[in-house]
Amino acid sequence: MSDSPAARLQKLFEGHRLTPTQRRIAHCMVRGAAEVPFLSSVELADLAGVSQPSVTRFAVALGFDGYPALRRHLREVAPAERTVTEHEDAYNEYQQAVQGEIENLRQLSAMLADPSPVQEAGRLLAASTPLPVLGLRAASSQARGFAYFAAKVHPDVRLLDEGGSMMDDRIDAAVAAGASTLLCFALPRHPREVVETLERSRRAGLTVVTVADSAFAPVARHSDLLIPAPVGTGLAFDTACAPMLLGRVLLEAMADALPDAQARLEAFDVRAASRGLFVD
Repeated sequence: MSDSPAARLQKLFEGHRLTPTQRRIAHCMVRGAAEVPFLSSVELADLAGVSQPSVTRFAVALGFDGYPALRRHLREVAPAERTVTEHEDAYNEYQQAVQGEIENLRQLSAMLADPSPVQEAGRLLAASTPLPVLGLRAASSQARGFAYFAAKVHPDVRLLDEGGSMMDDRIDAAVAAGASTLLCFALPRHPREVVETLERSRRAGLTVVTVADSAFAPVARHSDLLIPAPVGTGLAFDTACAPMLLGRVLLEAMADALPDAQARLEAFDVRAASRGLFVD
């Protein structure tokens, strides 16, 4: 199991029923695990975009007397000093966005030190025929990319990347055809329809595996297995390198659990060559 500062903070929040505002604070703290122990309650509130009293109530919800007690605890579970990247102040805004994504990938790598959640997800995805893959709005490209490659090794992948009144029908059709698991990519801002679709899917008997930006995302309570991958927020629009890479990792885990994956890949290569599909 990963023992990174972010992972230790994540463990601190597990088992607590948090309000949406408190989940926002927790998410902010996990993202800035090395910096948070040095922040005042006012600074943390500003960073999370909430009020200072909300930070105090958050600390009390975790069982501390107040924020000072929580901060003392954070200094025990997080690094003793700030980690500053060399020449950090010299980076322009575009470089800072890239550096932020590099840090997100480091967090993902630390999380994958325990491969069991990904391996379990791979087994669930491999066992579901058909396999519905959901991703709306900002997450549609993640879902489409996964579905494109998954179709090379999985016998029946069904992409759900457009919302609307037909969504329930498509879920029902997948269940009727034998689906047991739905894979969801959920990124901010989280569409209400994604939450509603996950609720509907679980009522229909599907196991929901979710890739989300945080374990505190609104989809968390509607997922049976959620694997977090942080998004970058340094530009006007979020960047999602870590969720994309996690999707590829899940593809690998699913392929490992499919006995005929290699044969399917080889058959595709033969067909592609006979059609002159790719230019060498």
